[in-house]
Amino acid sequence: MNKDEVLRKAENGEGLTVEEIKLYQSIVKPVKHVYGKYGTLAKIYLEEHNVGKMWALAGDLPAYLHGIDKQAEELYSVMYEKLSKDEQYKRTGNYIEDVRRINEMQSRIEEEILNEIVYV
Repeated sequence: MNKDEVLRKAENGEGLTVEEIKLYQSIVKPVKHVYGKYGTLAKIYLEEHNVGKMWALAGDLPAYLHGIDKQAEELYSVMYEKLSKDEQYKRTGNYIEDVRRINEMQSRIEEEILNEIVYV
């Protein structure tokens, strides 16, 4: 029983013995996907509230979640650029007031990302 033969059998969907399965698992390491904040939140949401959609995505789930992260990043940059020009969020020179405005702007952007991209 060599590695190439076990891999060939697994790829062709042939039955594997317990020893072959153990060998196959030692050869083929599962791919661990790392997602950003919003991809992770979307995954948790799908697991808890929308299992049907998660099952429908099945093999495309990693690409979907990475797409969520990318969309969230793009929306964040667009909204930050737009809102930073708004008079309500412009800097005043007062440090405490500026920090409050930035935090308010960031929470507004995050709320938009969660409602429009993550929890859909």
